[in-house]
Amino acid sequence: MKMAERRHDVETAVGRLAVRVRGEGPTAVLWHSLFVDDRSWIRVEDELAQQRRLVVITGPGHGRSGDPGRRYSLDDCASAAGAVLDSLEADGALLTGAPVDWVGNAWGGHVGIVFAARWPHRCRTLATFGTPVQALAPLERATSTVLVAAFRVLGPAPFLRRGVVKVLMSPRTRRRDAEAVALIEDQLSAAARRPLVNAMISVMLRRRDLASRLPSIASPTLLVTGSAHATWTPQRAEAASRLLTHGQVAVVADTAYLIPLEDPATTIRLLTQLWERELPEPTAPSASRVPGQ
Repeated sequence: MKMAERRHDVETAVGRLAVRVRGEGPTAVLWHSLFVDDRSWIRVEDELAQQRRLVVITGPGHGRSGDPGRRYSLDDCASAAGAVLDSLEADGALLTGAPVDWVGNAWGGHVGIVFAARWPHRCRTLATFGTPVQALAPLERATSTVLVAAFRVLGPAPFLRRGVVKVLMSPRTRRRDAEAVALIEDQLSAAARRPLVNAMISVMLRRRDLASRLPSIASPTLLVTGSAHATWTPQRAEAASRLLTHGQVAVVADTAYLIPLEDPATTIRLLTQLWERELPEPTAPSASRVPGQ
């Protein structure tokens, strides 16, 4: 039986964001990958909502969310997430001031890193799935620039959708999981061209290296990568984890970027283990709050 959910539209500095709240208990924030929307959590939501009150945020330029009409940064996205939490607390949907468990897939992991580094008192734990910390390498940047130009002119043409799916999912998933492939293609087909291109430029082409943010994260942090992820190798994840105060790495076989969709059972197990860990003493709240409060 599907658990009831409440929908909210929250105005933020990156536009109007569509938010779904479901489940009970401590709060967990879910932010998806670039190119997909909140439906990419469909295979893990039901079980996670048994453990947490899920705040499922759809990023700008995706799904039902709006677009600010300008370029934006990961810091802007993190501030927008803070504004969402503030709005929900003001409405009584969340417990005021309680730190959250952040779960981010690719882009969502980047936003979570910034959020946890800037406001450690608001982040209880951080889990990133398929989230490279390094900026794009020259060849990746060149390929991504061509992809952006093609999307700008053609929109989500079939060959472009297939190309994105090839990057986001492992060969095994593409061969054996037609339902997952169809879901991603559907989300790409539904995306509005201009807002999606804006997101691609803002948080993909303009993303900087995030390694310098990692030492500021006090929360227990789990960096998850897939064995078929071309750029976020286990070695790179291990190196990044050594910059964290409480860092761990997990590698999920036969997955790439979209681990929560490709291997939901392992995703749920890893999150449950993280959330059940004995946590270090919390960081004292900073005098400054998230912009928008």
